[in-house]
Amino acid sequence: MENFKAFREMDLPLGPLTLLSGVNAAGKSTTMQALALLRQSYDAGVLDHKGGLLLNGELVELGVGQDVLHENYADGTHGGQVFIGVAATIDGSESAWRVEYRTAEDREADLLKVPQGWRVADLPRPPTQSGLFGPGFQYLRADRIVPAVTYPKSYEMAVRRGFLGVRGEHTVNYLRARNEDPISPPELRHSAAKSAGLLDQTEAWLREICPGVDLRAEDLRGTDMVRLSYGFGGTAGIKSSNIRYRPTNVGFGLTYALPIIVACLSAGPGRLVLLENPEAHLHPRGQTMVARLACRAVAAGAQVVIESHSDHVLNGVRLAVKDGVLTPDHVALHYFDRNDDGEIEVSSPEIDPDGMLSQWPRGFFDEWDRALDRLLD
Repeated sequence: MENFKAFREMDLPLGPLTLLSGVNAAGKSTTMQALALLRQSYDAGVLDHKGGLLLNGELVELGVGQDVLHENYADGTHGGQVFIGVAATIDGSESAWRVEYRTAEDREADLLKVPQGWRVADLPRPPTQSGLFGPGFQYLRADRIVPAVTYPKSYEMAVRRGFLGVRGEHTVNYLRARNEDPISPPELRHSAAKSAGLLDQTEAWLREICPGVDLRAEDLRGTDMVRLSYGFGGTAGIKSSNIRYRPTNVGFGLTYALPIIVACLSAGPGRLVLLENPEAHLHPRGQTMVARLACRAVAAGAQVVIESHSDHVLNGVRLAVKDGVLTPDHVALHYFDRNDDGEIEVSSPEIDPDGMLSQWPRGFFDEWDRALDRLLD
């Protein structure tokens, strides 16, 4: 990325599982938005030499050209223009597939066009290995669905495209329509689930957050809405009950985590999942659980990029490496910080087979240790 929002220039390697962490307003969300912007432009059919980057659409709403141009933009490799490039390795061949896009500086437009005369290689139809432009792409932003009485019912989104929505708003309808879809990768199957079906697997993983919970996703006939309800019981000596509860009468955590769980369970080989703050509204054990599930999705062949402020998410990833779910080269850790001049710096600790890290940059999930030192002083 060059001259794009927070970045004057940034070259960031992504792994099968990438964890982005760091101080606020240091570029983590910009990294996620850059990927979403490429996908959004591709879906709109403008990501070619006649088009460019569509700033406002289904995935992201970034404003106009002046909103995405870095405030102190560099007149460097790409001539002072916004640049986002993606380089991928497919079938073990480095740089076997590469596509780059740059746009003329246009401060008022929300479609930033490729400069006239600048040639862009024809973008091939997305191979199954290409998660960014291929099927099954999911992007769940931090502002996900909250408990509500009803949720939208869209055949196009949930059934034909299999897209959960950037806020997870189509998750309930996805569960309703695909509740018996088998979860094939053994890495993703929960041992306590009643079956390999999507709904039963979702319930099993959700019970790690709230023991005994069960889900029901129902069609409201004659409307464009579906309904979600929760039940509790059958564990810890509690007698099972037919009483159902609206999401509005249940805590935020279950509904907020639901799209994360479904996205990971539906992430097959070659698919890309972008997750912002999966730990939101979850207790520590639940935060570690979503990290474990994301790691299992990677072990099943998906690529997952996580933006998180949670040390429990980090430790979930470290434990997945220690337990052999992932190998160290599966994981890329990036910590974003700003130096005294306000420039963004990225540190990338490496992880070893025991889950230990090669370095702990100042501010990298160290607040607990710093607070403990003060308490013991």
